[in-house]
Amino acid sequence: MRKAIQAKGTVASGPYSHAVDAGDYIFLSGQTAMNTASTENKPSDIAEQTEQCFENLLAVLKEANLTLDDVVKVNVYLTDMKNFSAMNEVYEKQFSKPFPARTCVAVSALPLGADVEIEMIAKRS
Repeated sequence: MRKAIQAKGTVASGPYSHAVDAGDYIFLSGQTAMNTASTENKPSDIAEQTEQCFENLLAVLKEANLTLDDVVKVNVYLTDMKNFSAMNEVYEKQFSKPFPARTCVAVSALPLGADVEIEMIAKRS
């Protein structure tokens, strides 16, 4: 049985849950750099956008009583692969070894004009 998880003080920008608890695994929806508490515009540079994505994801993990150490898989979507290095610098600081499995792909566009979106799968110990 699945259970929805919503970060406190936030709203989803569409018909989805911030995460779904599926027992041992928690599937986190993609987060963009939108400040989910205020729906303010995204930061302008890719490093700031990536940092905000992680802040949003950390809020969801916290609601599930998990941390980044519980993350086993990450998917990153970029609208321009020229931003890969800057995104990767921020990304690398979020995790410790062994790093989660990861996919990073270029997409033509993301919701709300975002330049980066990150989703995760976490596993309970």
